[in-house]
Amino acid sequence: MDGVRRAELAWFVAEQMGTAPGMDHDGLVGAAQRLSKSLTPGDLDHTLSRITAAAVEVLPEAEYSSITVMHADGRLETVAPTDDLLWDLDMAQHKLHEGPCYEAVVDTAHVTAPNLASDQRFPRYAAVAVAAGIRAQAAIRLFDAPKSQGALNLYSRNVGAFEDFGSLARLFAHQSAMAIEYAQEIHNLQEAMRTRRTIGQAVGIVMERYKLTDERAFAFLTRLSQHRNIRLRLVAQEIVTDLQQQGDEASGPG
Repeated sequence: MDGVRRAELAWFVAEQMGTAPGMDHDGLVGAAQRLSKSLTPGDLDHTLSRITAAAVEVLPEAEYSSITVMHADGRLETVAPTDDLLWDLDMAQHKLHEGPCYEAVVDTAHVTAPNLASDQRFPRYAAVAVAAGIRAQAAIRLFDAPKSQGALNLYSRNVGAFEDFGSLARLFAHQSAMAIEYAQEIHNLQEAMRTRRTIGQAVGIVMERYKLTDERAFAFLTRLSQHRNIRLRLVAQEIVTDLQQQGDEASGPG
């Protein structure tokens, strides 16, 4: 764990202890350390999978975990479930517009339902969950991005789970959000590198095809992008793909 991460953890634990004086300080510090070790740096898919796996490892009452992502168009998607059971449970919440995971990603940032069978907020979904053996649930908002929102879903077969969930849940959400932000930076950097490489390939193709300098070839691509009103990256990708297809046809059976 680097110095910045260690300092952030110390600050966060101290803040939580100030708002919850009865909490076990050593337990919270231990959970923070285990969580940081679990959330190893990686791409976004890896990070989301590690978050759900770490939830089951670190959070004492969580038996299963998944992440619900709401995209800009309102579409809801389940990501990185720790058990196949969760595909149907998450889908039921998405379709019914009801349940802790739906509430956390759409409306309330922190939702607990220690006894689903008697919870009046989610009568239709509760019937589905109880039939599948799930008795308690919790959900925590993890991120609010310009194009998506995400919430962590936690499931238990035990009535009464997640009743005392405050500071540890906030710690988990805080650490997970940091990991997601880091993974998103990696994703954006990788995407920028791929875009730069593709445009460079397209410039080279145009230079060769039309005997232009690199500046004039790039200007040609820019004008084509503006004329067609599509991103330069997509114009470049079309040119690269077209050349690849021509090469495949030329090397095919004659």
